[in-house]
Amino acid sequence: MVKKKVPDWLNSSLWSTTPSAASSSTATTDTNIFDHHSPTTASPPLESPINPPLPPTAIRDEEQQQPRHHHNHHHPQKPEIKDKLSKSSIVDDDDNNNIIINNNYSDDNIINNKIIITNNDIRNVDDDESSAEDISKQALLLTELSKKVINMGELRRIASQGIPDGAGIRSTVWKLLLGYLAPDRSLWSSELAKKRSQYKHFKEELLMNPSEIARRLEKTTVLNNDNGKSESRCVLSRSEITHGEHPLSLGKSSVWNQFFQDSEIIEQIDRDVKRTHPDLHFFSGDSSHAKSNQEALRNILTVFAKLNPGIRYVQGMNEILAPLFYIFKNDPDEEMAACAEADTFFCFVELLSGFRDHFCQQLDNSVVGIRSTITRLSQLLKEHDEELWRHLEITTKVNPQFYAFRWITLLLTQEFNFADSLHIWDTLLSDPEGPQETLLRVCCAMLILIRRRLLAGDFTSILKLLQNYPPTNISHMLYVANKLRGQPSH
Repeated sequence: MVKKKVPDWLNSSLWSTTPSAASSSTATTDTNIFDHHSPTTASPPLESPINPPLPPTAIRDEEQQQPRHHHNHHHPQKPEIKDKLSKSSIVDDDDNNNIIINNNYSDDNIINNKIIITNNDIRNVDDDESSAEDISKQALLLTELSKKVINMGELRRIASQGIPDGAGIRSTVWKLLLGYLAPDRSLWSSELAKKRSQYKHFKEELLMNPSEIARRLEKTTVLNNDNGKSESRCVLSRSEITHGEHPLSLGKSSVWNQFFQDSEIIEQIDRDVKRTHPDLHFFSGDSSHAKSNQEALRNILTVFAKLNPGIRYVQGMNEILAPLFYIFKNDPDEEMAACAEADTFFCFVELLSGFRDHFCQQLDNSVVGIRSTITRLSQLLKEHDEELWRHLEITTKVNPQFYAFRWITLLLTQEFNFADSLHIWDTLLSDPEGPQETLLRVCCAMLILIRRRLLAGDFTSILKLLQNYPPTNISHMLYVANKLRGQPSH
């Protein structure tokens, strides 16, 4: 049975916080509860693969197979609950994850000035209505995308509610939301050609073996000499081989020395790429299709690492890269799909620009580092649900770093199945302020939605629950997260 390993970088000093004596004694009932984040310990075994919905032209190899985790079951996207509320606050009601929204307005479902939204209310939405809503969203998005100059505010508003699968809409919308495509459609052709040419140059310059560099220098030298002398110039004499071109050179400017240093990172990238979504045939397996996709991921991560020496490559980046490449490669437009690697590279750079400090260990304790971001999540929870915050961080001493580190750095790609992750990313990328603030609200909503179970748990049970988040309705979770934009509840 295949087991998916968790990236080594998650086993950082952030996980070394020691719980209190009481909590520690409780934690010993489970064999190393942090093994879920250990590089040497595999996460729960993978079951039969599940494939996210594909655009019409994509091949669905695993259409009938099952989810890989018990908590990653795919839930059909339901229509978003219409926001008819104002001045509201959100609290959990019962073990079924019902949500009570305190409200100043009257309604048939109000009990003691509270609106009760039950999970049954959500589940009972008719599938035909869901399909009709998807069709409506698709029509709205296509209308907006057909304009000469796209209204980004309107596009963000529609996309934030979830982008329907199919027709290649998500591919185009994500490129717009990430700033890769300009709102002015007349600029697309020239800008895309320029960017794709630039990426091709990056690959030629950065992915070349030093031996190939030497051969090209030799070829240039030959061409610059007379034909009569060219034959004798095919092999460089020892005096013509510079120190930087010698394979044993240790100089900083030596292409060989740099090549050997890069080889360690390239090997790590290769290992991680091979572990990327082993449950999806798009990324894994022996097919030429899967190997080609792996090669594209490998190229993008290697070029990024060489262009960003301050960060290089950090394990987990492959998980953030995967959704982008998957969407762009499955674009029904053949030209777009053929250039997916180049397009994905630039969109990956843009997406990571808002989170790059989370991957820099030297900044962990700074105001822009990962610890600071996790602290902001803790404060957000305290503002909206102080009882739950107190139980988690004071009573049971569950440090938010134990679960939120992975949630935040991997943009929730490991907490939900692939299709649900795409839906969540629709909302994250649609925020004009950037995805980080929305991400923190979604993380806070995740805690609030299971508050009853958290309040009833001890250190061990809480940590198990948060490291293996239970199935939930994604549209409802995003609705709750959006409600947290308002004033904190009291």
